[in-house]
Amino acid sequence: MEKIEEIELKAHRNELIADMKGLVDKYRAIFGWDIPDIDQKAADKLIFAAIRKELDNIEKELLAK
Repeated sequence: MEKIEEIELKAHRNELIADMKGLVDKYRAIFGWDIPDIDQKAADKLIFAAIRKELDNIEKELLAK
């Protein structure tokens, strides 16, 4: 049987995915405004790396409490 937390996450999974895509799109747009001739693939790699790093930091901080 699933835990209540797993059920709750399933209920909000689509919203979570949409929020994450929105975050990536936000920073892709900002890079595009600031750098007209951007290498989008390189920019995407930097954005994803930064998001992953900060998610790891947030996870460590919250789970340490």
